Amino acid sequence: MKQHVLVVDDDKGMCDLLGERLQNRGFAVTTRTVPSEALELVRQEDFAAVVTDVNMKGMNGLDLCRSLLEIRSNLPVIIITAFGNMDTAILAIRAGAYDFLPKPFEIDQLVLAIDRGVTLAGLKERVRRLELVVADTGHFGELVGQSPKMRELYTLLRKISDSDAPVLISGASGTGKELVAHALHAQSARAHGPFVAVNCAAMPEALLESELFGHAKGAFTDAKTAKTGLFASANGGTIFLDEIGELPLGLQPKLLRALQERTVRPVGGNVEIAFDARVVTATNRDLETMVEEGRFREDLYFRINVLTVELPPLRARGGDVLLLAQHFLDRIAARAKKSVVGFSPEAAQKLMAYAWPGNVRELQNCLERAVALASFDKISVSDLPDKVRAFRSTQLVLSNDDPTAILTLDELEHHYVRRILEGVAGNKSAAARLLGIERKTLSRMLDRWNDSERPPKE
Repeated sequence: MKQHVLVVDDDKGMCDLLGERLQNRGFAVTTRTVPSEALELVRQEDFAAVVTDVNMKGMNGLDLCRSLLEIRSNLPVIIITAFGNMDTAILAIRAGAYDFLPKPFEIDQLVLAIDRGVTLAGLKERVRRLELVVADTGHFGELVGQSPKMRELYTLLRKISDSDAPVLISGASGTGKELVAHALHAQSARAHGPFVAVNCAAMPEALLESELFGHAKGAFTDAKTAKTGLFASANGGTIFLDEIGELPLGLQPKLLRALQERTVRPVGGNVEIAFDARVVTATNRDLETMVEEGRFREDLYFRINVLTVELPPLRARGGDVLLLAQHFLDRIAARAKKSVVGFSPEAAQKLMAYAWPGNVRELQNCLERAVALASFDKISVSDLPDKVRAFRSTQLVLSNDDPTAILTLDELEHHYVRRILEGVAGNKSAAARLLGIERKTLSRMLDRWNDSERPPKE
C-alpha cells in the first residue's frame, strides 16, 4: 500500500510541484494551501507523514506542527522553509518536527526524511503497544512470542504435552530448549511430579553414570552409602537430558537399555530398578551427522527421537525480538528496582536489526547490561552493547549496472546455502529441511564446493 503524505504550503505552485514529485516516487499525496484545512483533514484521515512550509498565512508551520502532534503524537512532520537558519531549525525541533529541510533541497532528501520518519513512527507505535500488551502475549509456559514460528511451536507442544513418548528438542544454543522441556512438563499430566534436569556435558563419564543410574554402597571409593539415581528420582515426572550429543560413547548403550527396558541398574548393584518418567532430551548438535561419523549410536538416536521439536533462531522470529526484550526488561528492572519501562525508538530499531547469534540468551544478557546502564526511563542506544549498536546486516546485492558484480547461478546457490547453514549453526539436517532437499544432496553440494560442515562467517 502506498504511503499517504499530506503536503501543506500556501504557495499553490510549490504545493503542486512537491505533490507531483512525491507521487512520482510512489507516494499517495494530498495537498492543502490552507493550514486550518490541513489540520481538519488529519483529524479525519490517517496520513503517514506531513510536509509543511514554515511561513504561511493564518497559521505558520511551527504552530501547525504543534497542533498536528496534539492530534497524533507519532505523526512525522517535516518542516521546509526558504529562510533556513539554526534558530528556525531549533524552533522546528522544539515544536516536535521530525526533520527540517531548508530550501532549495533535492527531492531525494525529502523522500529520505519521510521514509525515516515513517519508520521511526512505526517503531514508536510498536514499542507503545508492547508496553501495553506484553503481559497478555501469546505464550506456552515460560516461552514468549507471537511470531508464526512460535505459534506453530505452541500448537505442536500442546499436541504432544500429554504423550509419554520421548521428545528430542533441537536448536542452536540460547534458543530456550530447557524452557521447552519445562513447559512440556508443566502442561502434562505429570506436572505434579518432579522435573529432573542433567547436563550431559557437565560431568565426566564415571560421575555421570552414577548421577543418572545411582550407585550401590561400596561401588567405588567414597561410595559410603547407596545413592538413588536421577532416573529413579524422576518417577512420576520428567527427566531432561540436556546436551545429549555430548553423552560419552561408553554410556550410550547403558542409556539405550534403560530407555528400552524402563529400568536402571545402579553402579555396582545387581538389582534392576524400574522407573516411570518421561524422557526429554535436547541438543544443539547435528545428531544425524554424528551417527554417520560413528560418534552417536544410531539405535539410541531413533529411541530418543520419537517426537522432534525444532526451535527457531531468534533472528527468524521477527517482532518477537521486541516482545522478548520488553518481557526481560520488565523482570530485570523490577529485580533491580529501577524505573525503566521501555525503549527509545532508536534503541528498538537497533534491537530489531541485530542478528542475535546468541539467540534469546544473548538478548537477555543485553537487557541485563542495558538496565544496569540506563539513566532514564527508556533504554537508549548508548545503553546497548557496542556490537548491537554497530551491527550492519550483510545482504547479497546484485547490481544491474555493474557486470562484474553479477554472480553465476552456482555462486548464488552457494551463497544461499551458506547463509542457511549459518542460520542453523551448521546443522546439515535442519538446513536440508529448510532448503527442501535431501540431506545427502546437501552433503554432495558442500563436497563440491569444498565447504566444511559449519561454514565460516563472511
